[in-house]
Amino acid sequence: MYKQEQIKPYGETGTKREQVERMFDNIAHSYDFLNHTLSFGIDHIWRNNAIDFLLKNRNSTDSVLDIATGTGDFAILACKKLGAQNIVGCDISEGMMSIGRKKVEKLGLSEKITFQNEDCASMSFPNNSFDAVISAFALRNFQNLDQCLKEMHRVLATNGHLSVVDLCTPVSFPMKQLFWLYKKAVMPTLGEVLSKDKTAYSYLPETMDAVPQAERMQSIIEQAGFHNVNFRRLAFGMCILYTAEK
Repeated sequence: MYKQEQIKPYGETGTKREQVERMFDNIAHSYDFLNHTLSFGIDHIWRNNAIDFLLKNRNSTDSVLDIATGTGDFAILACKKLGAQNIVGCDISEGMMSIGRKKVEKLGLSEKITFQNEDCASMSFPNNSFDAVISAFALRNFQNLDQCLKEMHRVLATNGHLSVVDLCTPVSFPMKQLFWLYKKAVMPTLGEVLSKDKTAYSYLPETMDAVPQAERMQSIIEQAGFHNVNFRRLAFGMCILYTAEK
């Protein structure tokens, strides 16, 4: 078991999956604003980096699975940039996906982007269902990281690609020191004020510190069955892009 798998948002009885679902249902109303605010809007660039990898390494990408889609921003970006005709955003939080559905409907993309309530550790999709699997800022929230990665590998088509962005802790001076202050003071305070959930944005920095990163996560992804696994630090090490093939 990895350290972040033992960290629960509310620190009480019940599984991590149950608590993560409740947490995202609680903060769904403010998630988009907070996500963009706390990242200074750079989260858009990070998602674009993940999609650019697919554009550079695939001739076409018709079907995409967005794991832990949240309010659907990554799925919408994949639709616009990749021209994919079948995009499924899956999540355990109906509160988050309900906002995503409204976004997609407003953009006229409901025929291309659909949402499903799925636990990443045990998904209902057949083997080899998608050309690409993408995910943003979700690895630390999985109750069973190894099983979730194996499921991503299972539903990915042969010669398909994985492209995942996740938050991490910078390792170089001075970003390491500045980011420590930011995640310990600014993030929890601003998150509590705007989301009205005092624990959600304390849970976030705690799991960021605990989740395997860089070379260690690269090895874990390889153990799930992927090959050509690589990672690239973004934004002075605040985010990492992990890419792989099946």
